[in-house]
Amino acid sequence: MAAQGGFMAIKHILLDLDDTIFDFHRSERESISKTLKAFGVEPTEFTVGRYSDINRECWQALERKEMTREEVLVKRFERLFSELSVEANAEDVKAVYEELLSGCHHMIPGAMELIRELRSGYTVSLASNGTARVQDKRIAASGIGPLFDNIFISEKLLADKPSPKFFDACMKALGEPDKEQVIIVGDSLSSDITGGLGYGIYTLWYNPAGKEAPADIRPHFSARKLSEIPEIIKTIK
Repeated sequence: MAAQGGFMAIKHILLDLDDTIFDFHRSERESISKTLKAFGVEPTEFTVGRYSDINRECWQALERKEMTREEVLVKRFERLFSELSVEANAEDVKAVYEELLSGCHHMIPGAMELIRELRSGYTVSLASNGTARVQDKRIAASGIGPLFDNIFISEKLLADKPSPKFFDACMKALGEPDKEQVIIVGDSLSSDITGGLGYGIYTLWYNPAGKEAPADIRPHFSARKLSEIPEIIKTIK
């Protein structure tokens, strides 16, 4: 994929939001804990952790096109409350949780510095699989919106990462650049990296825990610290 003539290959960066810029795990824990309390469930380590597991499984099913977005947003609560043997209307639980989550926008340390540094040399766009209403509120409350050239939210694009349709929409908004000029940076192997690899653009896995990627998903680059990302991108020629 190397660019010809020695020029810097990358011109456009697609930057994932949750667990790359925002600390989603912290926001999720706070929001689901308050939601569980509102419906008479004690937010123990087990109940909060079980929600997190179910939520992850549902979003992965969405990425595999086994569930729709609407099903994910409701069924995760149906499953959880069924397991806990607690009666609750999943739509009501969803509404409370989304309202709480939309007010959480904890930044990962170094994220603001990363965004500002990347902006000096590239177009930088957010690329999120989140729910539009929730993500719009979080982005607005955090004040980071004006720092991005584009904000791509899957619900608005009518396609989710890793679908090529998601990347088609992003590329169209970017003016149809060469694929070798685009890189996606994110923490999710199943959506960010798999999507980027399948689409034929560069991929950079943000992997703070230093996990081993499976043999069938091989990102072009990886970084354990956000501060490493700008220098890695600069090396792509």
